[in-house]
Parts: sequence; C-alpha cells; structure tokens
Amino acid sequence: MDNSGTYRETSPILTELPRFEGPSEAVAAWRPAPRPWSIPRLNLALFLLTFLTTTMAGADTAGAPVTLFAPLQSLINLGAGLSFSIPLMAILLAHEMGHYLNARRHGVDATLPYFVPAPFPSIFFIGTFGAFIRMKSPARTRGAMLDIGAAGPWAGFAVALLAVIVGLKYSAVRPLDNATGGIELGNSMLFWGVSRAVLGVDPNSVNVDLSPIALAGWFGLLLTSINLLPVGQLDGGHTVYALFGGRGHRIISRLTWLGTALMVVVPYALGYEFWLGWLLWFALVFILGLGHPAAIDGDTPLSGKRRWMAWATVALFIVTFSPVPITLEPGSPQPPSPPRQQPQDPSSGPGVSVMNHGPGQRAGRLDGHVYTLRV
Repeated sequence: MDNSGTYRETSPILTELPRFEGPSEAVAAWRPAPRPWSIPRLNLALFLLTFLTTTMAGADTAGAPVTLFAPLQSLINLGAGLSFSIPLMAILLAHEMGHYLNARRHGVDATLPYFVPAPFPSIFFIGTFGAFIRMKSPARTRGAMLDIGAAGPWAGFAVALLAVIVGLKYSAVRPLDNATGGIELGNSMLFWGVSRAVLGVDPNSVNVDLSPIALAGWFGLLLTSINLLPVGQLDGGHTVYALFGGRGHRIISRLTWLGTALMVVVPYALGYEFWLGWLLWFALVFILGLGHPAAIDGDTPLSGKRRWMAWATVALFIVTFSPVPITLEPGSPQPPSPPRQQPQDPSSGPGVSVMNHGPGQRAGRLDGHVYTLRV
C-alpha cells in the first residue's frame, strides 16, 4: 500500500526532505566540492622564474656568473648552477606540497604554491625568498591544523637531510684555516651531527668545502627552522595553536616575536655575534600578524598520536635552529711571507666553505675568492 499521499497531506515538512536516487553516501558538510586539478599560469610562471634565479645564484657561487652582457656564455654558465638549484627547488616544492596535499585531504580550500624569486642572485645568493600557499577556508579541527602545518616542514626536512648527506659525500675536507674572512654559515645541532657522521672526522678541526648539493641542503634546514618559529601563522605557529589552543598561541607567539629582537639586542650589548636578519623577521611577523585563525572546532584537544607528532615537530625546530645562521667575518691579519709560485688550478674559482664548530657556534664561510666548489 502506498502511503505517500497521506504523508503529503499531513506532513508538509517531509516533502522538503531531499530525495536521492540510488545509494547515498555520508559526506561531511564542511568539505568543499572537489575541483579539477590544474596549475594556474601565475603559479607556473613564478615556479619557472624562481628556478631560473636559483640556477643563476648557483652558477654565480660556482664562479660562472650569468649576465646580460655575455648572453651566450651566460647560457652555458647556467649548467653550473643546476646542482644547487635542483635540490633547493625540490626542498621548497616538497615543503609546500606537504601543506597543499594535507589541506586537500582535510577539505581546506588552499592554493597551489607561490614561489618567490629573488632578484640579483649575486646579492641574494640563494636566488629565492621561499614559497607559500594560501588557505582560503579554516581547518575543521586543531588536529587538521597540525596535519597541514607540520606536513610541510617534515616533507622539506626529509629532502634537505638527503641533500646534506649526499652533498657532504661530494664535499672536500681541508685543514682548519681561520685566516680568510667571508660569509660564515652557522651550525645547527643536526647539521653538526650529520657532518661528523658522514665525513668521519671531527668537524671542529677541519674546513669543509661544501658542494652545491650540501649547500642547498643547509639552506633547506635553515628554511625549515625559520618556518617552525612558533609565531603567527608560520608552521610553528600552526603547531603551537594545535597543541595549546588560541590562548596558548597568543602568549607563545608574542614571546617569540620579542625573542627575535632580543637575539639581536642582547648579543650586541654583550659584544657577541648576532644575525641582523632577526630584526627583519621581527618587523615581518608584526606586519603579517601575531594572531592565528581559529579552527571550526577549536576546543577539542589533540589525540595521543597527534600530540606526539606535535612535540616531535617542536623537537625538529630545536635541532635545526641556529641562532646566528649567517655572519660576515673579516679576515685575520697575516704576517708577510715571501711570494710563492703555485700551479694554477683550472677548476678553482669562487666557492663555498663551511668550518664546522660545535652547535650554536659559527660554523662556516662562504667566500668568493678563496674556496672552490667541489661537485
């Protein structure tokens, strides 16, 4: 017996229920409709332009500058920069795709990565200011925010660590020499430990001429640690929000923001080395904002596994952090010595050297006149 007519007369509310044909599936209401996957032209153009500028930076560091005044030779010189640009771009791409893919997995509307090229590779000597994605909708839970925020640093770290290990095998070890000045590269606990394990020597007692692959890995670890600063909407800010909620994030974010300034002011007052880049981050974080957007469900704490993942991400920040990542050091005065005739090495030219010291101490030197890159 068909009672549809009866329901139609006595219960008009029922007539408003949606009618489905075929089997129905439960779909979370907060998930947006799937969109066709495509690469916008702007994202692709920025990626290719950043690949060009990082290749130019690698070539310039290798002693094969790219200029408009010698277009044919510059085109040939670009090949010398690929061993730096390819691993660096792979690190950045892995980092941003970690964010993007997890955003899609959790139903968050997010853009594909925007890469930011740096002009004048001879000045901005890595050729890029990094990359970012935009989240256009909020995360459902704090757990989803953790997955999205932490996936990027871990993915980029995996590629950077591989680049460091492989690159150190192609790096040259030389006797310790503190006489020549240059741009010194700081050490993190992780890079110091990996250097000791791979090179098989005490990294405090030697100079290491970093290969371009190892140099790209070093910068990858630096970018990982900076992104994990627990402030604002950086990846570390997402992690802190997931762990402690909005109130805890506000406190830690402001303390970290003040800490970036103190890492310059305190060493300067005490006569120690410092990195002026922390003042740039002090201003940049203030402009971008110290707050964090709330998740739809911001009250539910993290589950056991995600809580362990969050603390592991905090540990990753600690082991990759270097308080003075880059400094400019003048050369030590040398007593006059009689001139010596030395054979000219055709492979010599500008390059990179890292003098490894204990974690937290100055560790290396980038010099355009003394050291040679070994690929």
